[in-house]
Amino acid sequence: MADTAKTAVAPLTGTVRLLRHSEQPQFKAHLLRLDADSRRDRFNGPTNNAFVSSYADRCFQDGTLVIGYVENGEVLGAAELHERPNDPEPTGEIAFSVEKQLQHRGLGGLLFARLVEAARAFGYERLRVTTHPQNTAMKRLARRFNASLKFEDGETVGSIVLAPQPALPHRPGA
Repeated sequence: MADTAKTAVAPLTGTVRLLRHSEQPQFKAHLLRLDADSRRDRFNGPTNNAFVSSYADRCFQDGTLVIGYVENGEVLGAAELHERPNDPEPTGEIAFSVEKQLQHRGLGGLLFARLVEAARAFGYERLRVTTHPQNTAMKRLARRFNASLKFEDGETVGSIVLAPQPALPHRPGA
């Protein structure tokens, strides 16, 4: 008879928050620690360390919003919001990465929710996500946030329409 008892998983003890520019080295270290499968999922294909390092540097130079899961001073998961200024409506491209030991524990959903909240606060109307067709975890997560997915140019492309921010209440006496 096989033992079907699950091993207890320690609760997440870090915080999900915006990363400061001074935390770029921790973000870069996180991306460089991704195992081969997680790195392929994040970048839609194989990448080398030089590419990943350069990419992490660019994120903090081009205005990308990076939300991280930070535990004991280390970034172990990240959600990125890249502006797509040439799109006809305010649109952000989103990307996610979670280190192997923390995958399948709900962290992607926490990062996604915080990223959607931030995107709405910045006035984005639409989010775009692209992934390779085999990245079932990302497709499942995107669908949970009401993404419409389609296959385009060898990638799975998702679009999420964001509800507008509620109007500010009127000031009394105004």
